[in-house]
Amino acid sequence: MSRVSEQPVDRITIPLLQRWKQDGRRLVMTTAYDAVAAPIPDPSIDISLVGDSGGNVCLGFENTPPVSVAMMNHHLEAAVRSKPRALLVADMSFLSFHVSVEETIRNAGGFLQRGAAAARLEGGGKRIEMVRAIVDCEIPVMGHLGLIPQSVNVMGGFKVQGRKVDEALRLLDDAHRLQEASCFALVLEGTPAELTARVSDSLTIPTIGIGSGPDCSEQVLCFMTCWAKPKVIAPNSFPPIRKAFSSSMMRFRAGQRMSAVARSPARKSPIGFPKALGRQLPTARHPPQIITSVAELRRTLAKSRSANQRAGLCRRWAISTMATWR
Repeated sequence: MSRVSEQPVDRITIPLLQRWKQDGRRLVMTTAYDAVAAPIPDPSIDISLVGDSGGNVCLGFENTPPVSVAMMNHHLEAAVRSKPRALLVADMSFLSFHVSVEETIRNAGGFLQRGAAAARLEGGGKRIEMVRAIVDCEIPVMGHLGLIPQSVNVMGGFKVQGRKVDEALRLLDDAHRLQEASCFALVLEGTPAELTARVSDSLTIPTIGIGSGPDCSEQVLCFMTCWAKPKVIAPNSFPPIRKAFSSSMMRFRAGQRMSAVARSPARKSPIGFPKALGRQLPTARHPPQIITSVAELRRTLAKSRSANQRAGLCRRWAISTMATWR
C-alpha cells in the first residue's frame, strides 16, 4: 500500500494534509479524549480530533450541547500530553462560538495555547463570520456540515440531512462558502453517499466522512466506541479491545491504512438521494466494484502498477470485509 512505502513523518501538518489531498491519498481521523487512549491509534492516523462527542462516550450525556468550554479544555490538555504525531484538532463546544466574535476568537485561541493545531466548528452560512474571524487570527479551522450534533434539538434527533433538494443545494453552497472562508478541511456527517461524493468532487479541500459513504478524502472513527461499545460503529469488524486487544488493533490499523473505517453503515443501509438532484448537481462518481475474497485481492494487487491503484483496491476489499470480519 502507498502508506507503507512513504517516509515516516514526525509531525503531520496542514500543508502536508493538503499535499496528500492533491496526491489523491486517503486520510484517516479518529477521536481522542485523554492521554491513555489517544496514543493507541496515533501511529496509524493523520488527524486526531478532541471531539465534543466525549460528552456522549466519556461523560454520559445524551448529546453534545451540555459539553462546556471547560470540559473541552480538560480533554484537550490530556490529549496534548500524549504528544501526538497526528494533527490535533479540538471541537468548539455549543455556545463557544455563538455569542460574539471576540468570545469566539478567545475560545479558539485557547485551544492553540493548550497545544491544539486547529479548531473544528459546526454549521454553515450562519457561522461564516465566525470562521473568517478565527482564520484572520491565524487559527486553522475545520468546518462541519450535514448532521450537526449541536443542533440535535432543532433537527428533532440525529437525522440524515440532505435528502431534500433544497437541503442538498444549501449544503453544497455552504461547503463552498466554508472553503472560500479558508477552512482547511470539511466534515460531512450523516449525508447521502451520492451527495457526499458530489460535494467532495467539487471542493479542493479534504472532506471527512462520518456515516456519509466512501467517497470522502478521509473517514473518522470514534475510537472509544471501538474500545467499549463496538456495536455503535461496526459490530462484526471491531470486537471489544478489552477482550481481544491484539486482534482488534491489527484490524483497526489495517482498516485505517485502507481508509475504510466507519464506511459500513452507508453500504448496509444506503441513504436515499432525491432524483431531482441529478439534474441540478455535478455528476457523481460511480461506486467501486467490491472485491470479495483474499485470493482475488492478491491477484488484483499483483497486477496493479501504481500505489494509488493498490490503495483503491484495498479500499474495495475493506468495504466487503466490514460485513464479514468476525
